[in-house]
Amino acid sequence: MDNCEAVLKLLLEAVKNDGQKTASQGNSSEIPVGVSNRHVHLSQKDLESLFGADYSLTKLKDLSQPGQYACKELVTICGPKGAIEKVRILGPVRSKTQVEVLNGDCIKLGAASNVRLSGDLSRTPGITLVGPKGSVQIEEGLVVAQRHIHMTPEDAKNLGVCDGDTVCIKFDDLRGGIYSNVAIRANDASKLECHLDIEEANAMGINSKSKVTIVK
Repeated sequence: MDNCEAVLKLLLEAVKNDGQKTASQGNSSEIPVGVSNRHVHLSQKDLESLFGADYSLTKLKDLSQPGQYACKELVTICGPKGAIEKVRILGPVRSKTQVEVLNGDCIKLGAASNVRLSGDLSRTPGITLVGPKGSVQIEEGLVVAQRHIHMTPEDAKNLGVCDGDTVCIKFDDLRGGIYSNVAIRANDASKLECHLDIEEANAMGINSKSKVTIVK
């Protein structure tokens, strides 16, 4: 009788552990979401042209990605047909200025909509930036950000993807659905997070507390 009770106890523990493992694996597939609005990344040269010599950005708050932060400074971006005021600068400074806008912004500015990953600026439209101390006309660098997922190489392994892959993501809600052409960006400097712009998020009822899953 004692042996039967011992075997039964082991079986129950095994079932419990297996259930906990399955639940853990299910949770690990959920990816938090970061929703972004229009913003600007500046080179040091352009920062000084807009705000003055030897100017340094003023951190307002840290962002979810390590080392990235929103700044106190704002600029106006001007296109052939219109302008958008009070556009936030994100730090730190970069080697090249990049202006990330929404698809609707391109219509207001009168500029072509070029969907690109961050840093892929070749043959993108230029734009004029206006700050308190001057203005800058960049020849290229206006982009609509391609939706993407930041992650570490370990995250990528756990999720069965590789840096540079393109996947689909799913959001289960009343207005949810599937987005395709989501780029995987895996490196040691990243934190797991899916980045959508505010237009994409609003279309599916997604917010910064939402989570999505990769579907293949």
